[in-house]
Amino acid sequence: MDNNQNQNKNNKNDKKAWLLVLISTLITGYLLFSLFSMAGKASKKEISYDEFLTMVDDGRVEEVIIGSDKLTIIPKSNTSGNEWQQLFPGMKITYYTGVVKDDTLTERLYEEDVKFSSEIPDTVTALIMNIVFTLVLPFVLIFVFMSFMMKKMSKGGGIMGIGKSNAKMYVEKETGVTFKDVAGQDEAKESLQEVVDFLHNPKKYTEVGAKLPKGALLVGPPGTGKTLLAKAVAGEAKVPFFSVSGSEFVEMYVGVGASRVRDLFKQAQTMAPCIIFIDEIDAIGKSRDNALGSNDEREQTLNQILSEMDGFSTDKGLLLLAATNRPEVLDPALLRPGRFDRRIIVDKPDLKGRIDTLKVHSKDVRMDETVDLEAIALATSGAVGSDLANMINEAAITAVKHGRRVVSQSDLFEAVEVVLVGKEKKDRIMNAEERRIVSYHEVGHALVSALQKDAEPVQKITIVPRTMGALGYVMQTPEEEKFLNTKSELDAMLVGLLAGRAAEEIVFDTVTTGASNDIERATSLARAMVTQYGMSERFGLMGLESVQHKYLDGRAVMNCGEATASEIDQEVMKMLKASYEEAKRLLSENRKALDEIAAFLIEKETITGKEFMEIFHKINGNADVPKEDLEALPEAEFEEE
Repeated sequence: MDNNQNQNKNNKNDKKAWLLVLISTLITGYLLFSLFSMAGKASKKEISYDEFLTMVDDGRVEEVIIGSDKLTIIPKSNTSGNEWQQLFPGMKITYYTGVVKDDTLTERLYEEDVKFSSEIPDTVTALIMNIVFTLVLPFVLIFVFMSFMMKKMSKGGGIMGIGKSNAKMYVEKETGVTFKDVAGQDEAKESLQEVVDFLHNPKKYTEVGAKLPKGALLVGPPGTGKTLLAKAVAGEAKVPFFSVSGSEFVEMYVGVGASRVRDLFKQAQTMAPCIIFIDEIDAIGKSRDNALGSNDEREQTLNQILSEMDGFSTDKGLLLLAATNRPEVLDPALLRPGRFDRRIIVDKPDLKGRIDTLKVHSKDVRMDETVDLEAIALATSGAVGSDLANMINEAAITAVKHGRRVVSQSDLFEAVEVVLVGKEKKDRIMNAEERRIVSYHEVGHALVSALQKDAEPVQKITIVPRTMGALGYVMQTPEEEKFLNTKSELDAMLVGLLAGRAAEEIVFDTVTTGASNDIERATSLARAMVTQYGMSERFGLMGLESVQHKYLDGRAVMNCGEATASEIDQEVMKMLKASYEEAKRLLSENRKALDEIAAFLIEKETITGKEFMEIFHKINGNADVPKEDLEALPEAEFEEE
C-alpha cells in the first residue's frame, strides 16, 4: 500500500515537472517570437508615394516588388537604416507604400535601371510550411532542449530530481548474500545478528524494555568485508535495504546534500522497518572543528544527518548502518550514543578467520587432495578477505594456464607470491656478477635467520626477479600465529633485515642499492621500538609517537620536541649499527656455509627451505636435520633486495 502511494506521488510530481517545462517552453518561445516579430516590423518602413518617386529619381532604389495592395521598395545597400539595423547588423531595411494608379511608373523605373516585378500570392502549401518553420519547429526544439538539460541536472532519475536521494533499494533475494557468505568476522556478525533478530522479533526485546540501536558503525581496514557484511544484513533481515555512498550526497550546489538526506529518510520512514547503509561515511561526516577551513555543503549535509537521526523513533524499526576506515576524522556528534550506538570493528582476520575465509572463497573451486588451506592461512598473516579471495582466484587461473582442471597446493603457493611480490620477470636477465651479488644478499638473510633461535624458519629462497621490483627474496613462515613480539624477536628481525647488506660487504667489499627496502623496514622497526614500544634504555617507557589512520597507512606522528627528535635519531642509529655488526659477525663465522649455499642458489635460482637446511646442517657437521626445520610452510614475510 505504501509503495503504491509513493508511486502515485512520484507520478504526480513528474506530471507537475512536465507541466512546468511546457509552460517555460511556451513563455520562452513567445518572447523569442515577439522579439523577431518586432524586429521584422522594424525592418519595414512605410513612406508616401511621392517619397518613393524621389528615391527613384535619386537612384536610391535597387528593386521594386509590385503587389496587389502595396509597393515594396528595396533600397540600395548604402542607404542608412535605424536603431534595429544597428542592433541586428545583418538586417536590411525595406520600405513600402500604397498602390497609386500611375501609368508612367513602369517607364520611370526602366529609365532609372530599377529592377521591378509583380508579387505572386502564397499558396496554401507555402503558408503551411512557413507556419511550421517559423512557429512550430522553434517551440519543439526549445521544449526538447529544456527537457534534456533538466534530465541531465537530475542525477536522481526524473525531472527536477536534483535533490532526490540516489539510494538503491534491495530486498533479501536481490542481494544474494547472507551471514554464511561472510567468514572471519564472528564478533561483527554476532553484533549484527542481534540487530537482525530485533527487526524480526521486536516484541521479545521491547517486553524487557530494550530499544533498537539507532545506528551501527562498521570500522576496519579496506578489504575486510564491511560492505559485504552490510549486504549480508540485508539478506538476513528480509526488510528493505537502502544503500548509498557518502560521496553521493555532496554536489557543487549548496543544499543539495541536505535535501537528499531528507528525501532518503523520508523514503525509509514510509517503508519501515528497513535499513539504511551509508558506505564511506567519512566523505560527509568529517569533524567540523577543522582549522584548515570548512565546506559549507558537507557541513550542511552532516547537520541534516544528525537532525534526522535525532528525529526518527526506533519503534518503527529504522536502522542506520555506516562504514568507514577513518573513524578518527568523524565528528564527535556523529559518534555519540543515541546516533551511532554501536561501533563494530571489522579487523583483519586471525588464523581461524583466514581458514574460514579461504573455505568460503574456494567452495566453488575444484581442488585436489594436496591442498592444505591451513598452511596457506598460516602463510598469509595480515591478509584481509579481499586478498584471500584474490589468491584463490589467481590459483585457479594458474591451474588453467598449466592445463590442469583442478587447483593444487603449488598453485596456491604461486598465487600467494603473485599477490604479494608479483609475477616472475622471465625476460629480465641479470649478468653473472649481479646474480652473485643477489644470491649472497638473499642467502645472507636466510643464513642469519637460521642462526638465530628467535627468527622465523625459511621456506624458500629465489633470485628470480619479480614484477613488483624484487630481484630476489626470502620466504619465511611462522610456526604459529603470534599476536605479540618480544624484544629478542624484534632484535632478531633487525639483524635479519640488515644481513643482506652485511653479506654484500663481507664478500664483495662493497655495497649496492639492493638493500634499500631492507634499510627502510629496519629503520621503521627500530624507530617503533624506541618511540612506541618502550624498548629503548635511553627513553624507557616514554611514548614519543602516536599512530594516525591505523586502518590505512598507520603513519606515526611525533609527540615530542625537536631536541628529543634528534636524540631519537641517534638512538635508532645506534640500534641499527649494533644489529648490522651482529649480522656481519654471524656471517663471518659461517662464511663456508654462506659460500656453498650461494653457489647452490646461483645454479638452481630457486631452492626450498628443506634444501637450504640440509646444506646448512651438512656444513655444520649435523646431517640429521630436525623435522621442524624440514617441514616447509608457505610465506608470511619477504626479505627483498
